[in-house]
Amino acid sequence: VQLQASGGGLVQVGGSLRLSCEASRRTRNNYAMGWFRQAPGKEREFVAAISYSGKDTFYADSVKGRFTISRDNAKNTAYLQMNNLTPEDAAVYLCATRSYYSGSYYSAEDFDSWGQGTLVTVSS
Repeated sequence: VQLQASGGGLVQVGGSLRLSCEASRRTRNNYAMGWFRQAPGKEREFVAAISYSGKDTFYADSVKGRFTISRDNAKNTAYLQMNNLTPEDAAVYLCATRSYYSGSYYSAEDFDSWGQGTLVTVSS
């Protein structure tokens, strides 16, 4: 499956961005969709994930209350609404999907398709 991430850009502290991740494969085969991020010199970290139905969502503690993940299965697309951005949120944001039912929503090793990433820059 190919994943196309978009929506990144430059935003001021406290601003908002909405990321999109469109999958080429029908989302009934994308049981989980998630977002991870990687800042320069840092390891990839989990940001948020969502189940196929959208009823279950998972967030890193650092983004709870500020970020919201959602998905539109009719469009094969997941979204990440990011509000109240801080310089610590600056990173390349990567979207990922999992084609099988079981697995952790928090672990990158349990996602088997990855997009190319979209850059988020936060200026102070």
